[in-house]
Amino acid sequence: MGKPTGFKEFKRKTEDYREVSLRVKDYGEIFTGIHDVEHLGTQGARCMDCGVPFCQSGNGCPVNNLIPEWNHLVYTEQWQPALNRLHKTNNFPEFTGRVCPAPCEGACVLGVNEPAVTIKNIENAIVDKGFAEGWISARPPVNRSDKKIAIIGSGPAGLAAAAQLNKVGHNVTVYERADRIGGLLMYGIPNMKLGKDVVQRRVDLLKEEGVVFVTNADVGGNGDNAVDVKTLKKENDAVLFATGATRARDLDVPGRDLKGVHLAMEFLTANTKSLLDSDLNDGNYISAKDKNVVVIGGGDTGTDCIGTSLRHGCKSMVNFELLPQSPAERAEDNPWPLWPLIHRIDYGHEESRERFGRDPREYRVLTKEFIDDGNGNVAGVKIVEVRWAKVDDQWKMEEVEGTEKIWDADLVLLSMGFLGPEHYVSDAVYVEYDARSNYQAEHGKYTTNIEGIFAAGDCRRGQSLVVWGINEGREAAREIDCYLMGDTLLP
Repeated sequence: MGKPTGFKEFKRKTEDYREVSLRVKDYGEIFTGIHDVEHLGTQGARCMDCGVPFCQSGNGCPVNNLIPEWNHLVYTEQWQPALNRLHKTNNFPEFTGRVCPAPCEGACVLGVNEPAVTIKNIENAIVDKGFAEGWISARPPVNRSDKKIAIIGSGPAGLAAAAQLNKVGHNVTVYERADRIGGLLMYGIPNMKLGKDVVQRRVDLLKEEGVVFVTNADVGGNGDNAVDVKTLKKENDAVLFATGATRARDLDVPGRDLKGVHLAMEFLTANTKSLLDSDLNDGNYISAKDKNVVVIGGGDTGTDCIGTSLRHGCKSMVNFELLPQSPAERAEDNPWPLWPLIHRIDYGHEESRERFGRDPREYRVLTKEFIDDGNGNVAGVKIVEVRWAKVDDQWKMEEVEGTEKIWDADLVLLSMGFLGPEHYVSDAVYVEYDARSNYQAEHGKYTTNIEGIFAAGDCRRGQSLVVWGINEGREAAREIDCYLMGDTLLP
């Protein structure tokens, strides 16, 4: 694969983001959009003939992308065949090429003792070139079956399932409670990380191929936009729940009800909607302009809160993380090919350092209280440092005496993960839940306790990656097709 000696001759070099000082002034994608074919060919040449490509299975790519094959095709400048191989396993490489943390690179065999192949960059370049060259177009099925399928939720899992089921000719309708299709892809991920024109482009293709989308459809709700889930079950041959894990983890400390304390998704969703509706001119968003912003919790969502606040023009920025800072290199208990639990600097951290001269993250911090300004608004966050120690093979946390401190805060954003799906969607049909409140459905089968109702994605597995949503949507589509037809040709 690639050039037999390429991994010894060439060093890893990723594609650059846009200049920090420029990109922080707008909501355009952080990527340059410029792919150097020669550079990418060189990076593809680093792909080893490793025998067992861990990148595409096991701890690597959840959708089993044929990574060594399209690395080699890019190295040999066969871009259209590379795109064909890419689409065999991934319906939406333009999404994963932008937002996936690339577990494939964490499992790359070259990564045992050298920096991994730049798999994510190459994937993104392949699909971008496919759109630019007009190689990607709508391909409606030649024949239609008489089967009807309702999919609830239009995030990665719902869209992937819709694409696959439509491909084999079933009549698919996707229900979305928001005003735009895309779920997490549309409103959960900011525009600078995943352009909404990129999402809409794929949605438009699915429409051309025959998928029906219904927006402002609150399945299980009781408002003006309510859709009865029992009616959906009655009128369709199968129903797939792909609602995501949208119930956010909250922080139950004194002062939580103060104005200015918000869940991260309230902040991010409102910003993207206002951006799309009016370029933020309608004022229907939570502004961080001239405010002391505290983001509690890390991960991608925390970083997105940082990046969005900086674009608003915040006065200051700090990000509290409960755990210690990760090591610069793999720890002994985190060997290859496991995902490397190492210290990373994401786009928002880089931008905050450019603006304020320091990384915004403060580690080993426990929030104790939100401080009232006397008028019901948040004015500060009371914190205490903590230390971690292993006791009986379990990590235990204790507060460090004398380290309490109050940080100024006019806006606090809670980014502490998600607890599972919102149950009102399915309560009327009595779908069972597992111990973590997710839909009870076995991985690989996706069948719930109710005949004809399936579940896939974060609502089944818990909060996870976009690529896992695509994986589960594809696999659920296969199981639904087999359930309806007695057999299936879907992968």
